[in-house]
Amino acid sequence: MTAKQQRIGSGFGARSTAGDVLAGMDLSGRTALVTGGYSGLGLEITRALSGAGAHVIVPARRRAAAETAQRDVPRTEVRELDLADLESVRMFAERILETGRTLDVVIANAGIMACPETRVGPGWEAHFATNHLGHFALVNRIRPALAPGRARVVSVTSSGHFLSGVRWHDVHFREGYDQWLAYAQSKTANALFAVHLNEFGADDGLRAFAVHPGSILTPLQRHVPREEQIARGWIDPEGRPAEGFKTPAQGAATAVWAATSPLIDAHGGAYCQDCDIAEPATTDDMLIGGVKPWAVDPDEAARLWALSSELTGVDAFS
Repeated sequence: MTAKQQRIGSGFGARSTAGDVLAGMDLSGRTALVTGGYSGLGLEITRALSGAGAHVIVPARRRAAAETAQRDVPRTEVRELDLADLESVRMFAERILETGRTLDVVIANAGIMACPETRVGPGWEAHFATNHLGHFALVNRIRPALAPGRARVVSVTSSGHFLSGVRWHDVHFREGYDQWLAYAQSKTANALFAVHLNEFGADDGLRAFAVHPGSILTPLQRHVPREEQIARGWIDPEGRPAEGFKTPAQGAATAVWAATSPLIDAHGGAYCQDCDIAEPATTDDMLIGGVKPWAVDPDEAARLWALSSELTGVDAFS
C-alpha cells in the first residue's frame, strides 16, 4: 500500500534539531549504520544517535578522515566502504554479517552532488551509481542483519528530485551530461527505493522512509563554486546562508526522527521533511519542498527496483 503524503502532527518542525527529536529517548542496545556518518549532515546524525546511547557503525571511503572525525564521538566504529565500488560493498556487507550483529537502523546518507561527469564501474554515471545503486546493493546484502520486526531504513533524498524523475531512456547520461539532472535523478531514485523496499519489508516489520533534510550548507556542495552558490541565492556575498537554510543539527533531525519515532510506524514508504510526513508539492520552490508525484509512484518504484537488481546483481527481497 502506498503511503499517504499527509502531515501527522509530530510536534516537531523545520527548526527542531536532532537533539530535540531524541530528547529523553534511550537507544542503548541498538545499533545503527550511517553511511557518510563522518562529515556534514551524517556526522550530526552519528553524534545524535550516539548521544542517545546507540552504537553507530560508520562506513567510510576515507577511513583516516572518518576516524579523526569520530575521535570524540563515543560508541562509534569506522569500517571501509566505497559505495561506487560494488566489490567494496560486497566485502563490507560480508564483514558486517560475520560479526553476527543485528542492525536496528540503516541511514543511507552518503552522497555526491553536481560533480563533473564521472564514470564508475562498468561506465555508470557516478550520482546514480553512488547515491542509489551503492545503497541499493548495500541494503540488499545486509538484509540478514536487519533486526526482525523493528528495523528501519532511512534513505536521504532531497528536493533536488523536483528537477527530474528517472530518465528511463538514458539513466547513465550517455547522450549528454547535466550535473544537476544527474543529481536530481539520483535523489528521485533514493525516494523510490524507500517506497518499494517498504513494500517488500512490511510483512517482516521492516519500515523504510525517504527523508529530505532541508537546505543545508555542508561539504556536499564542494563541487558548486562560490559564485554559483551566490547566484543561486544559497549564500550572500559574505558567505552567510540564505534565510530558510538549516543548520546541520536541524538538517539531521528528520532522518533521526524517521529512524526512531513511534508515530511513523504506520506510514512506511513515506517521503518526510521537517520531522513530519511531507505534503505533495504544490509549487516548484525547492525551499518550500514537498514531494513530486514521480518520487512516490509505486509503479516507478517497482520498475527502478527491477533495473537496480539487474545492474547490481543482487535482490534479497523480491
